[in-house]
Amino acid sequence: MPEFDYKKELAKVPHEPGVYRYFDATGEVIYVGKAKDLKNRVSSYFTNSKQHDRKTLRLVSQIRKLEFTIVHTEFDALLLENQLIKRYQPKFNILLRDDKTYPFVCVTNEHFPRVVTTRRIDRKLGTFYGPFANLKPMYTVLDMFSQLFTIRTCNYNLAPENIEAGKYKVCLEYHIGNCKGPCEGKQNEPDYDKDIEQVHHILKGNLKPAQEYFKNRMVEAANDLAFEQAQQYKEKMDVLQRFQSKSTVVNPKIADADVFSIASDDSAAYINFMKVVNGTIVQAHTVEVKKKLDETDPDLLAMMIIEFREQYGSQAKEIITNIPLDVDLQAEVTIPQIGDKKKLLDMSLKNVLYFRRERQERAAAEATANASKKDRVLIRLKQDLQLKNLPNRIECFDNSNIQGTNPVSAMVCFIGGKPANKEYRHFSIKTVVGPNDFASMYEVVTRRYTRVLEEQTDMPDLIVIDGGKGQLSAACDALKALDLYGKVPIIGIAKRLEEIYFPEDNLPLYIDKKSESLKLIQRIRDEAHRFAITYHRDKRSRNSLISELENVEGIGKKTAAKLLKHFKGVTKIREASFEEVVEVVGKDRAVKLKSYFDTIEQ
Repeated sequence: MPEFDYKKELAKVPHEPGVYRYFDATGEVIYVGKAKDLKNRVSSYFTNSKQHDRKTLRLVSQIRKLEFTIVHTEFDALLLENQLIKRYQPKFNILLRDDKTYPFVCVTNEHFPRVVTTRRIDRKLGTFYGPFANLKPMYTVLDMFSQLFTIRTCNYNLAPENIEAGKYKVCLEYHIGNCKGPCEGKQNEPDYDKDIEQVHHILKGNLKPAQEYFKNRMVEAANDLAFEQAQQYKEKMDVLQRFQSKSTVVNPKIADADVFSIASDDSAAYINFMKVVNGTIVQAHTVEVKKKLDETDPDLLAMMIIEFREQYGSQAKEIITNIPLDVDLQAEVTIPQIGDKKKLLDMSLKNVLYFRRERQERAAAEATANASKKDRVLIRLKQDLQLKNLPNRIECFDNSNIQGTNPVSAMVCFIGGKPANKEYRHFSIKTVVGPNDFASMYEVVTRRYTRVLEEQTDMPDLIVIDGGKGQLSAACDALKALDLYGKVPIIGIAKRLEEIYFPEDNLPLYIDKKSESLKLIQRIRDEAHRFAITYHRDKRSRNSLISELENVEGIGKKTAAKLLKHFKGVTKIREASFEEVVEVVGKDRAVKLKSYFDTIEQ
C-alpha cells in the first residue's frame, strides 16, 4: 500500500459529524473514531504532532488509508463507532466488551415459554434479560419464580397438535406441584401466559403489576370462599414483598434512570453502571477499561454509556453521571449536587472507587508475587549458604584443557538468577605451563578481579568455583593477594556428589538434591563448563590451523595468526587471489604460500 498523502486525503473530508476509520499497510482497520466535525478531528492527528503522546504518534505512523462515514448527529456517530469497534476490534481502540461472558435470563419464544439461563444470545430464541455480572441476584430471582409460578422445566415441543396427539406424559414435577401438566393439556396456554407476563414484569424490575396480579387473584379466591387458595396467593405476595425489601430501594419518586460514574488512572478507567427502575436498583456492573491512546474520561464514559445501555436494553430518559458530557445521548444528563439522586451517584462512585482500589491492590499483589517467584530461589540460596546479602550477581569460573594443551578458563555471570551473556569472559592461560588447574584458577581469578578493581565495575555477591577444595583454595589465595578475601563470599562445587565447599572448612555442605538453590548452582556451573569447552574447542581449532600454515617456509606463528585474522580460514586463504595475499604478508611470502597450496592440490 502506498505512503499516506494526508494533505490530499484531508481535502476530501467534510465539516460534518461522522465516523472515521484508519487502515494500516496490510489493509487492516487499526482505529475507529467519531467526531462532531470530521475535518477538524482528522486534521488534528497530522497537524498537531508535537502535542501527541507516544502512542498516538505510533498510530499516525502506521496510517496508510482513511475512510469516513457522514451521519446526521453526534449521537448517530457514537452508535456507529460502537458498532464498528465491535466489528473490527482495532488494536488502537479500547475494547468495549469484558473478557468474561456474563449469563442472561431468557424467556423463550415458544408454546408454554420456559425461563432459562444462557451465556449465548440469540434474539430469535426469546426475550433476554441481563447480563448478570453478579450471579447471586440472578439465582435469587429464579428461586422466587419457582415459588411464585408453576413454569415448566422440560424442553418438549408443546405445540397444540403434539398435546392433542398425546405425545407426552406428565413427569415428577407435576406430581410434586411444580408444574400443572401442560404437556397433557391439564393447563391451557392463556392461563400459563398470565404467569409468564408477570415474569416479564419482574425481570424488567417492575414488581407492582405482579403484586396487583396476586392481590386480585387472592380477592377472587376469597370471594369464592376458596380460602386455602387465597392463602397461597397471600404467601406469594409476601415472597414478592420480601424480595422487594432486600432490593436496594433509593426513592420511588426516581423513575427509570441509568447511573454512571467513572474514575481513572494513567493506564485504565473504571466505570460503574447502575440501572434504576421505579426507585430500585435492578442491575449493577463495574468494569475496567484499558486505555489505548490516553483517551479522556468524557470520551470513555460516553462510549461505555452507549455500550451498557445496549447490553442491558435500557431506554431510561435520564442519565446521572459524575462528570459533564459534551455529547447528545438522547437522554437528559444530570450531575446532581444534593438530594436522593446525589446519594445514588455517591453509591455508584463508592462502588467504582472500591473496584479501582481492589484492582490496583490485586495488580500490586501479582507484581509482588511475580517478583517473589523470581527472588525465591535467590532467597533460598542465601539461606542455604548463610550469606549476608542476596546473591543477585553470581560469577562462576571453570578451567578447560585436554592433556595440558590449549589451556583456557571461562567466567560466566548470572544476574537475578538469569544468564547475563554480555558479562561472560574467557581467558587464555598465560603464566601456566602444563595441566595445572590450581595455578590456572589462581591466574584467572587474579586477572578478573584485578580488572574489576581497576575499572571499578560491579563486584559479585557470590563467586562459584567449578571444582573441589584444591581449586577453591587457589581462588582464595588469589583473593587474598587482592585483599578481597572475606569481602566476597566464595564456594566450590565438586562434580562427584555435588557437594559444596567453603573456604577453610574440610566438611562439605550437601544441599537437598531437589532444592531450587542447588539446581541454580548446577545450572551456573554447567553454563561455565559449556562456555569454557566452546572456547577451548575454538582455540584448539585455531591453533591447528596456525600449525598447518607454519609448514610453509617463512610463515611463523605471528604471520599465520595475521592471515587467519584477515581471511577467517585456510580455505579462504587458498581461494584468495595472489594480489590479496600480497597485501597482507608481502610478495615473497605470498609466492611461497601459493606454491605450498599448489603442491598440496597436486
